[in-house]
Formats: sequence, structure tokens, C-alpha cells
Amino acid sequence: MIRPAGLKSGANIGVISPSYWIADDVLKNTAEIFTSRNFHLTYGESIKLKEGPFAGPPELRADDLNNMFADPNIDAIFCARGGYGANRVLPLLNYDLIKENPKIFIGNSDITAYLTSITQKTEIITFHGPMLVSYKHGFIEYNFDQMMKVLTSTKNIVINPPAEFDPHILKKGTAKGPLWGGNLSLVMNRLGTDGQINTTGCILFLEDLDEYLYSFERMLVHLQTAGVFNNINGLIIGELIDIKDQEISFGKSTDDIIMEICGTMDIPIVTNFPCGHGKYQATLPISLPIELCADETVKLKFLGPAVN
Repeated sequence: MIRPAGLKSGANIGVISPSYWIADDVLKNTAEIFTSRNFHLTYGESIKLKEGPFAGPPELRADDLNNMFADPNIDAIFCARGGYGANRVLPLLNYDLIKENPKIFIGNSDITAYLTSITQKTEIITFHGPMLVSYKHGFIEYNFDQMMKVLTSTKNIVINPPAEFDPHILKKGTAKGPLWGGNLSLVMNRLGTDGQINTTGCILFLEDLDEYLYSFERMLVHLQTAGVFNNINGLIIGELIDIKDQEISFGKSTDDIIMEICGTMDIPIVTNFPCGHGKYQATLPISLPIELCADETVKLKFLGPAVN
């Protein structure tokens, strides 16, 4: 693993939109969260462009990401939002350049594809966490404080859900392994490509939004059939937002579906964890060894620092 340098007060954060564009008013309001806390923001070319739903063509979005890693004046790279479009950009990235210039890179949703590909090809730890658009409806202290703890601290890091949150422990236990995963649709989309993640011995986390129950089951069955669950040490399902049913009820909850597919495995299984598209978004380092503790409560212990 290559640990990027930790985030320091006064750091210059590069902000890019490598998938969809972000609305000007949302960018203005959310940027103030960082500038008011002594961070400087430098916007990439992708922030200025709109091509349909995309923040410019794939070539420009790739150049924007490459340039942010290459620029010695940029200390960390935050994605403004997700959306769709990473699959067109990934083949255009300069992974050698990125590896030579390790930096914090953070985002979620469609950004899952960037996180896992960069970490696989460069060994740089990337971060599944809040983006600027995550604060669209207001500042969430838990998200910002957890992010800062992960991106600045080098020891004794534990991720606990917020007090008012209710994670579900479907199978109790304790497990260790490198943390891999992200958006369920993106993890499934990378199957059969050089971006497919190796889940052997890992703690796998998955999240999604705006899916039908039958589609959620179909994706999990797909992962099961592809062997993704065969050798994992633990399973974390994030908060599943806006999961829908059809006129004829599917007759199962998401927890029911997960247990039907994964319940026979002798591993801890946790659902409704604060990672994903919900209000609360913990920052999770891709590839970092962690310990998942699921007993009366749920917590993630880092088995080393995520940053230098």
C-alpha cells in the first residue's frame, strides 16, 4: 500500500467532476464549507463544462484528473459529485503518473470505479467518502468530522455509526481483512474486466440507491454466481436509499434478500451502515486492513494509518 500524505490545515484541494457536472449554486454553497475551514480550493476544467449530463467529454475529464495528480501545488483531490461516466474515462488515465504523485483522492457513487481502479493499478489508498454534493442539503457534522479524522490521523482510528443511527447486525462476529467495495452497481459493472476487484480475504462493503428490490436481488445473485462472496471475511451493506417495490410485492426486505444469498456464510454481516448515499457517510479507505466488530454494536477499527 502507498499511503498519501495526510490533509493539513491550509491545504490546497483540487476539485473535479470526473462524471456528471455539479450545479453552480450547489458548488458555491458546499465550497464554503471548506474555504471557511482554512482550505483553499482549485477547480479543474471539468467543473466548468457541461456536455449533456457529463462534465465535459471523457478525454477532458481524464486530463483533469491526471493534471490534478501531476500538479505539485495540489495537496488532495475531492470529487464534486458522482453520476455516471467513469467507465469511459478509466482507460484514459495515466496510472504511472498517478503512482508517482500519490495524493488523497475521495468520492463515492460512480467514483467507486475510480477508487478501485486507481488503488488496484497504483497501490495508493483511495477514500470512499463524502463529496461536495454530499452537503447539498446542509452541513453534516458527522461526515466532515469522520472524514477529517481519517484523512489527518495516523493511529487508533475507529469508525462508529452516529448515535441516532441504527445499523443491523444480521450475523455477529469479528473479522479482519483489507477493505474493498463501494457502489453495488459499479462493483458488478466491473466484473469480467481488468477492474474487477479481488475480494479474497477482504471485508467487502456495498451500497446503492434508487433500485427495485428485484434488481437488488439480481445484482447480489450475480456477484454470488461470479464468486465474489466466496472467500470474503466480512460483509457490510451501507444504507440503501429509495429502494422500490413493484405493484406486485416482491415480498422480501433487503435484509431478507441478503440473508437468503449470504446467510450461510460463517462471517459477520452488517447492514444499514453509514456509507453510501444517505445522510451519514463515513470515510472508508480502499485496501486498508481493518477489523469489523459486530456484536452488540458495530465498529470498524483501522489496523494501521490510512495516511502518512
